[in-house]
Amino acid sequence: MQTDLAPQYRDTAEGRAAEAILRKCVHCGFCTATCPTYQLLGDELDGPRGRIYLIKQVLEGHTPGRATQIHLDRCLTCRNCETTCPSGVEYGALLEIGRELVERQVKRPVGERLARGALRHGLTSPAFGPAVKLGQAVRRWLPASLAQKLPAAPPRTMPRQAASESFSEPPASTAPVAPGAAAAPPVSGAAPEGHGTAAAPIARAPEPTPEAPGAAAALSPPAGVAAATRQVWMLDGCVQPTLAPAINTATRRVLERAGITAHSAPAAGCCGAIALHLADTEGALRAMRRNIDAWWPAIDSGEVEGLVMNASGCGVTVKDYGRLLAHDPRYAERSRRISELTRDLAEWLPELCQRLPTAPLQGRRLVVQAPCTLQHGQRLPHALEAGLRSLGATVRGARQEAHLCCGSAGTYSVLQPELSQALRDRKLAGLAAEPDETIVSANIGCIQHLGATSKQPVRHWVEVLDEALEASPA
Repeated sequence: MQTDLAPQYRDTAEGRAAEAILRKCVHCGFCTATCPTYQLLGDELDGPRGRIYLIKQVLEGHTPGRATQIHLDRCLTCRNCETTCPSGVEYGALLEIGRELVERQVKRPVGERLARGALRHGLTSPAFGPAVKLGQAVRRWLPASLAQKLPAAPPRTMPRQAASESFSEPPASTAPVAPGAAAAPPVSGAAPEGHGTAAAPIARAPEPTPEAPGAAAALSPPAGVAAATRQVWMLDGCVQPTLAPAINTATRRVLERAGITAHSAPAAGCCGAIALHLADTEGALRAMRRNIDAWWPAIDSGEVEGLVMNASGCGVTVKDYGRLLAHDPRYAERSRRISELTRDLAEWLPELCQRLPTAPLQGRRLVVQAPCTLQHGQRLPHALEAGLRSLGATVRGARQEAHLCCGSAGTYSVLQPELSQALRDRKLAGLAAEPDETIVSANIGCIQHLGATSKQPVRHWVEVLDEALEASPA
C-alpha cells in the first residue's frame, strides 16, 4: 500500500513503524472473512482493511472525526486478521498507533471519557476488590450488563481442603526465596492483600535472618511431592485475584507438584494491557517499566529462570514488551529479555505432562475455548488441546468458528456491550458444550464473559487439573 506521510509524522518513530506496516498490505481483503465485527455489521470500515484505510488517511494528514474514532473503537484487537493475512501485516501494532493519533485529535463525549477513565484507573486500583464486594451486595439493582461481570459472592466458610492448609506471605523483597521455599498463594476463594479481604488469616513468614536474607517460610509441597528446585515469576494480574483467585492458587499448586515454585513480585502490577487498549500508550509503558524493574534483579542474577502467565491476555502483552519499549535506551534490552523469557502456562504443558502423575484428567470431558490472545496473539492455537489430551482428558474444540472472538476483549465487553454479547452468543453456540462437558479457557476475561450466560461450567483449565490432582492418590 503506497503511503505519503504528513510532515508531522514522517520522521517520527510511530510514523516510520506505521509506514512499514502499511506497505505490507496488498488490499486482498482476506482479513474481512475472519473479522468478528465485519461478520456482524457487514461494513467495510468495521473490518481490518477499512480501518487500515482510515488510519492511513490520518497519517497522511486528514483530520479524523468522530466516525473514524467509532470504527476504531469497534475493533476487538483479536488479531484474527493477522492469522489470516498472507502478507504478514501487523494490524494490532498499527491499530495502537492509529487509536492514539485519533485520541489526541477527537474529543470524546463526557460519558465515554468518564467510563474509560474509570476502567483505566479502577481496574488496576487497590479499591477494585472492595468495589466488587459492594457490587455483589447490590447486584440486583445493577444493569444486567454490569451485574454479569461480578463473580458470585464467596461462600461464608472456606472449602475443607483450603481451610486445612496454611500458606506464608510472599517475601518482602522482589528477590526469590531460597530453593525449596515459596511465595504463598492466596487461600482458595480468598483475595490477596490489596484486592479485598482474605476469607481466613494467612500465616505470616518469620522475620528474615542473617543466614537467609529475605527468605520466607517454606510452603510445604503436596504429599509425595519433592520440594521445588526451580523458580519462576508469576504475574497475579489486576482483576484475576479478585474475580477468580482460585486460578492463581491452582497454578502455584500444579507447578509446585512439578518441582517449580512460582513467585509474585510485590512491586509488579497490571501488565499494561488495559491502558494500551484504551489508547493510553504512555500509561501502558509506565506499567511495563514498573514490572520490568520488579522482575529484573532476579532475572539478571539467574535466580529466576523466567515468567509464567496464566492469563493469555497478560501473556501476549508481556511478550510484546520488547517491541513496545525498543525505543527506550534504558529498557530496550531488558524488555527484550523479559519477552523472550515469558511463556503462557499452556506452553508448560509438555513439561508438566512429564512431571505429573500419568493421565490425571482421565474421564474428564473438556471443550477448549482458545482465547484470541493465545491462538492469534501468541500463535498457540492447539497448545491447550494437545496438552490436556496428553494428561488424559477427552478434549475437543469448538464445533464451528473456533477462530472467532468470544467478545470479551479486555474492556470491550463493557464499552461495546451489544457487539460483545452478540459474539458471546455466537461463541457459545459454536462451542455447543454438552451437559457432561466443561468449557475450559486460558484467560480470565473469556472465562468471566462466557460464564455469565453459559449453561455449562466455564473454568480455567489449570483449576480443572489442580482439582484432579488433589483428588488423585498421592
